[in-house]
Amino acid sequence: MASTTPTTDEEMADLGRHHCVERVQWVLNTPTPPGLSQEFIGTAVSWRNKLPFLNMQSGLKGGLFSMLKATFPILSWGPNYKANQFKHDLLAGLTLASLCIPQSIGYATLAKLDPQYGLYTSVVPPLIYAVMGTSREIAIGPVAVVSLLLSSMVQKVEDPMANPIAYQKLVLTVTFFAGAFQAAFGLFRSGFLIDFLSHAAIVGFMAGAAIVIGLQQLKGLLGISHFTNKTDVVSVVKALWSSFHHPWNPHNFILGFSFLVFILITRFLGKKNRKLFWLPAIAPLVSVILATLIVFLTKADQHGVKIVKHIKGGLNPSSVHQLQFNGPHVGEVAKIGLIVAIIALTEAIAVGRSFAAIKGYHLDGNKEMVAMGFMNIIGSLTSCYVATGSFSRTAVNFGAGVETVVSNVVMAITVFISLELFTKLLYYTPVAILASIILSALPGLIDINEAYNIWKVDKLDFLACIGAFLGVLFATVEIGLLVAVTISFAKIILISIRPGTETLGRLPGSDMFGDVNQYPMAVKTPGVLIMRLKSALLCFANSNFARERIMKWVIEEAKDSKLGNAEKTIQIVILDISNLMDIDTSGIASLVELHKNLGSNGIELAIANPRWQVIHKLKLANFVPKIGGRVFLSIGEAMASFSI
Repeated sequence: MASTTPTTDEEMADLGRHHCVERVQWVLNTPTPPGLSQEFIGTAVSWRNKLPFLNMQSGLKGGLFSMLKATFPILSWGPNYKANQFKHDLLAGLTLASLCIPQSIGYATLAKLDPQYGLYTSVVPPLIYAVMGTSREIAIGPVAVVSLLLSSMVQKVEDPMANPIAYQKLVLTVTFFAGAFQAAFGLFRSGFLIDFLSHAAIVGFMAGAAIVIGLQQLKGLLGISHFTNKTDVVSVVKALWSSFHHPWNPHNFILGFSFLVFILITRFLGKKNRKLFWLPAIAPLVSVILATLIVFLTKADQHGVKIVKHIKGGLNPSSVHQLQFNGPHVGEVAKIGLIVAIIALTEAIAVGRSFAAIKGYHLDGNKEMVAMGFMNIIGSLTSCYVATGSFSRTAVNFGAGVETVVSNVVMAITVFISLELFTKLLYYTPVAILASIILSALPGLIDINEAYNIWKVDKLDFLACIGAFLGVLFATVEIGLLVAVTISFAKIILISIRPGTETLGRLPGSDMFGDVNQYPMAVKTPGVLIMRLKSALLCFANSNFARERIMKWVIEEAKDSKLGNAEKTIQIVILDISNLMDIDTSGIASLVELHKNLGSNGIELAIANPRWQVIHKLKLANFVPKIGGRVFLSIGEAMASFSI
């Protein structure tokens, strides 16, 4: 039997060319990729599989139970809950409550609501989240940034000083809309919407908001009666400066500043020694108790120290009748609800994912959105304003050794008991103490190291960060957010309409090709210009730019040839489009124009490594015959085909 093994170099070359031609057919004869309708059908099928009650294969009873477990994760882990876990959760919940009570009162005043609304918000939403949420460590309740956001936006619609009842109704309505948007994001798997606020934008926004909140708290810390409702730093500083021309009582500042120092010292000690995690957690509550006793015993309220006075106690009252869906401001309120929903979700999911990563489990973002949504919808019906995950309280919860969300239940019950029994004892609580508690929580919102890292890694990201920071600081919270989102979108557009191109060369001792700028040792092949598009989409926005960029390289290479810097003039341009995920008619037209421009200069065009969608569209547009079928599986095979 005759041997079929090639024995000469010519036979080897012929065999290589045969295999090359065969692999070209692999590229050209791919099956038709899924169309738009098939993608929609595939999405619907995946939805059906994700919703057990639609999947009848598992049976009605099994499907219903699976649906309940998916909706209420507590049904999955609850039956296996152990007494030892409860011991840790009880300690964490009580520690959490000691921090939550004073903070909730302070954040309610920041939102320009009566103090009890902060406590209400720390009762119902944590209970709802406990049965629907997937994070084990997150602590639910009011937070500083959302409280500021609500007060700064809602007061433009209704003045909280002139008409506090109408203002309160609008805040509750905003809470309902925020919850509805959050639940919708989760149900329709639209979590990508919260990614419109990039990490860099959030860092800048949080830092700007922290400074604004701090300046706002100077009103309570200094005991100033008349203060601006504006949030920009210029207006706040002007109001602060003008207040010094009026009589003010230094006792408020002395009391507030003393306890602020005390809280910060306990926080420093807690960071130094992890066993003292409980010290910074109980410091705010201890400060409230001691300051209230001092005011009561010395009758300081009669000497100019401002106090909280009456805090309404008892179970959360129904607020169903207070929601305003037919008023003239419903459109504006819905818009505010959308903005607040996104900010609250962004903070909560960032906090939840951070601690889930430490514990090594997965946090389901869509389930989190649904849980946050329903807890705010139900909260709006029970006199709560927007609740979300708090970073400072979650850190305390984690440090206390929390095992499950039962710590939120313990915290909520403790706050409820306080509402029932202890609100009258808070009558003499000085306002300056609440200001100092809020001020003590603000340093955690300013992350200078992260801002510096953003600057080092990506200057455009830093621009979004500083844009959000300056927008919040010198304009309004909404403008700060708008600036950040605008810069982030501008970055995306800039990258998409100015796709990079890189010249490739063969890496020595291999069949791999790399960017000659990244790998100076890469060798260019005489007579060949190999270029790669660094874009996932070639479309109307960037196709002309890409074509001009390629022609510019061709012209520069031709000039080098004439000057004797190249051994051979360019005969072939091989375009590596492995990065290209899709192409539109404008992109195809630009490739046709590129082919004509190169052909008029005696240069051939070849395409290497096209993706499925791209080659399918190029075939439909009859582009492949126009370039003589020069479409290859790889750069190496393109070069082998031309015997280079």
